[in-house]
Amino acid sequence: MADNKSNTQELDYHITEYGIPYRNLWYMLLYAWNEPPDLIQPINGDIEDAPSLDSLLCLILIKLVQQRFRIGLGRDYLFKSSAIRGIRGKINFGESLKRDLFNKGQSICQYYEYHLNVPKNQIIRTTLMKMIRLGNFGPDKSFSENLRQNLRVIVRAMDGIDFVVLNHNLIERQQFGRNDKDYRIMLSICKLLLQKQMHTDTAGQSYIRDVDRELIVFHDLFELFIANFYKYHLDNWKVQPQKHIYWHESSQNEYLPIMKPDIFFEEKLSKRVILLDTKFTSQTTHNQWGGLIYHSDHLYQIYTYIKSQEDYFIYHPDVSGILLYPAIRRDEPAKIIELPNHKIKVVSIDLTLEWKLIEEKLLSII
Repeated sequence: MADNKSNTQELDYHITEYGIPYRNLWYMLLYAWNEPPDLIQPINGDIEDAPSLDSLLCLILIKLVQQRFRIGLGRDYLFKSSAIRGIRGKINFGESLKRDLFNKGQSICQYYEYHLNVPKNQIIRTTLMKMIRLGNFGPDKSFSENLRQNLRVIVRAMDGIDFVVLNHNLIERQQFGRNDKDYRIMLSICKLLLQKQMHTDTAGQSYIRDVDRELIVFHDLFELFIANFYKYHLDNWKVQPQKHIYWHESSQNEYLPIMKPDIFFEEKLSKRVILLDTKFTSQTTHNQWGGLIYHSDHLYQIYTYIKSQEDYFIYHPDVSGILLYPAIRRDEPAKIIELPNHKIKVVSIDLTLEWKLIEEKLLSII
């Protein structure tokens, strides 16, 4: 993506490191989490004033938790086994006799208790505490300290909910009911913050530089946003993210790499096929003489996807490819590369536009 800081310095508190307005980033996140913006009530309040990705996510997380406080945090049944007075649930006779509890009017009972101290609340409280220490909330010390104080207030209000060791598996194992849409978003935020705060692979080293972590996050986000956007909006197409396509080799070869375009489109009526790959870079790079050219590895990759499917799509030999790039304040017309029986479209989407325009332009690409 092109560096546009010189043109947008007055918007430092409204855009990400990569020039994307935070309001648009929020919509991208909702699509990435399978919660399209028109299906929920947007939380617009402080979004455009967020000076960093961490502050954006924490501001939204705070608002969602506060909303939950008003209706009650989610509860679930927890299995417990403890010595109690009287009888509750199932009695563990062996352990109760061993500890001579019956003579004391007690017994070891195993039972379920409807409780707030459940994993989804533990994940949220632990994430909030983690962000008090590690969150990058921008250069404004007053804003940063105010946000940290708001996080502390929420953490204290969740007293009685345990802290846990965060990992992706714990978050992904959580199940949600019909009325848990806000929890799905809150845990998605926790997962994204965890991904952004991951350690380096070598023990004892410092954290990965914030800009490097954000590049990884934005790359994954852009790909997932595009895939889920098309899945939601294109009723006349079968949209399959990360579909495994085959080489169709004449003899099996175990050393061939797996091919997975970011999105595999198949028009339901005509069976026309489009293979799309997203790239979180600029459209072009410089060759050894300083001239602008397309990224050769990007073109080679999409061309390989198309050519490997020629025999498979014998009735639709016009299978085409799309390379889709983000752009910042640049209206770059789509370029069509005409090949025998095939076309490759190189196109960018300006992520600084009004959101409705972004949606219209994405739909026009297909």
